[in-house]
Amino acid sequence: MKTIGLLGGMSWESTAPYYRLINEDVRRRLGGLHSAKIAMVSVDFHDVEILQANDDWGAAADVLIQSAQQVEAAGADCLLICSNTMHLVADAVADSISIPLLHLVDATAQQIKSDSVSRVGLLGTRFTMEKDFYRERLEAQGLTVLMPDADARHRVNEVIYDELCLGEIRDDSRASFLSIIDDLRSRGAEAVIEGCTEIGLLVTASDTDIELYDTTQIHAKAAVDFSLD
Repeated sequence: MKTIGLLGGMSWESTAPYYRLINEDVRRRLGGLHSAKIAMVSVDFHDVEILQANDDWGAAADVLIQSAQQVEAAGADCLLICSNTMHLVADAVADSISIPLLHLVDATAQQIKSDSVSRVGLLGTRFTMEKDFYRERLEAQGLTVLMPDADARHRVNEVIYDELCLGEIRDDSRASFLSIIDDLRSRGAEAVIEGCTEIGLLVTASDTDIELYDTTQIHAKAAVDFSLD
C-alpha cells in the first residue's frame, strides 16, 4: 500500500471527509482492520483566505509549496490538494515536489466522461467559477461547462465562505443551491460538478434528481486507486 499525501485545511470542514472517505474505501476493498496509510499537513485557512481575497496567488502558492514539501518529506507517495480553488496553483505545487500530484479536475473529468456526460454545470467559489484554470482544464478534455449567472455566483461564494467553511448548514442555502442547479439544468446541463469540497456537505444526491459530481468523493477514490495499484 502506497502512502497518500493530503494537503488540507482549506477548509478543515472538507478535509475531514477526505480522511473518512479514503479510509472507508480502503477498508471496503481490503476488509478487516485495514486503513489507509496517510501523511497529512493542514494549513491555517485564515492565512490562505486573506491571500485569495487579495488575489495574491504567488504567495498562496508559496504556502502550499512549503506544505507540499513537508508532506513529501513525511513519506507520501502522491499528493492531493484537498481544495478545488487552490488547484489554481496546482502546477506550481506539482513542480516543487518529486511525487505525483493527483489533480482533482482530471479525476473529475475522467469520471464524467466515463458516464458519457458532455455538458456540465459548475458550482464553486468565485475563483473557481470566474477564473479560467478550472473551466479550461475541463474543456481541454472535451467537456462543455456552464456557469451560473453573476447573482448566483455571488450567492454560491457567499454560502461557501460564510457558512460551509464554518460548519454551518442551512436549509435556506440548500434551497438556493437547488434553484441554481435547476437553472443550470434548464440551460442544458446534464449534470453538475460540486466544484468546491464543502458543497457536498450541503447538497447531496438525495436532494435532486440531476447527477451531481462530488469532487471530494471522486478525488478520494482516485487516491485509493493510486495507493492500492
